[in-house]
Amino acid sequence: MLFKKLFPLLIVFILFSCDNKKEQELINREKALLEREKQFSDKEADYQSLLKIRDSLSSITAVKDTLVKSITWPDSLQVFWNSKMVCRESNCNNYVIGDQRNEVWQFISDSTGTYANVINNNKLIRVFKGQYVDNKIILDFATDSTAKSNMKVNIVLDDLKKNVIKGIQTISSQNNCKATFSVELTPSPKK
Repeated sequence: MLFKKLFPLLIVFILFSCDNKKEQELINREKALLEREKQFSDKEADYQSLLKIRDSLSSITAVKDTLVKSITWPDSLQVFWNSKMVCRESNCNNYVIGDQRNEVWQFISDSTGTYANVINNNKLIRVFKGQYVDNKIILDFATDSTAKSNMKVNIVLDDLKKNVIKGIQTISSQNNCKATFSVELTPSPKK
């Protein structure tokens, strides 16, 4: 008799515990599904981020290719040039108005930029960083911080013809020293 009274309770308890297990399984499955959705969302965000990086790298490469093409001197400049420089103005002790200097210049380009080598007595004495902008050649040089005296040289060559290039060189150094030279370049006979 006791068994008959407890049997329905036992059935209810078993059904309830089975129902509870199923409910727990559903909850666990739902948690796993949410975790997978979160992982997928994270992967999607990573993918979008990688696409942006790829696009930015593509545009950088395109800009770099354009820059590499634009950092070469025109063919007409890529010969040796004899320079004649005459001091026109000076408040420096080392430069006197009327001083003349003669050197050989060579315009060169590589993957890092455009340069002008200045050669005197077959020795490289200076390398200018150069730009070719709006039919002007702009050359800059500055001594590094370890040099005895600081010096900056700026050259603007704005009169460009086939067999002669003219412009101005400005030298600035310590104690407000400033000297200006006229510059004239003519093609050097082939070496």
